[in-house]
Amino acid sequence: MPSEKTLRDLFHDTLKDIYFAEKKILTALPKMAKAAQAQDLKSAFEKHETETEGHVERLEEVFAEIDESPRGKTCDAIVGIIDEGQEVMKEYKGTPALDAALLAAAQAVEHYEISRYGTLRTWAQELGLSQSVTLLDATLAEEKKTDEALTQLAESNVNQHAEAA
Repeated sequence: MPSEKTLRDLFHDTLKDIYFAEKKILTALPKMAKAAQAQDLKSAFEKHETETEGHVERLEEVFAEIDESPRGKTCDAIVGIIDEGQEVMKEYKGTPALDAALLAAAQAVEHYEISRYGTLRTWAQELGLSQSVTLLDATLAEEKKTDEALTQLAESNVNQHAEAA
């Protein structure tokens, strides 16, 4: 009979999932920045790459608080989202809609991260992991801010450029 799985087990598994996702995102962001046509979108991707490095470091601190070594577990969701992003980069390369496609792919990633970090923060609270709550909350706030910045870029520039062509 399998052993009882606890909230702490679920927390650890989900932590491994988002750790893998952040590492995968770190490999995708430079490609997205290179593909972006608008300088402000390119800059947004470069800024988020730097932030993502900080997210990985925070996750490593969360692993330390639960006495586990930082290790990722393949996250099929992020692999799929990134694969879609790569597909639109190829399909829309050189077109006015490329930046809108890249931005949409980036927001799909952000929404996934917001969901994961919100859940992990809530579970960390339940488990009494106060340092993890602080770390996860800081990352969650950055992910939300990035999503808002991407929305602003879409609404103020990128979508109009794609439509005007």
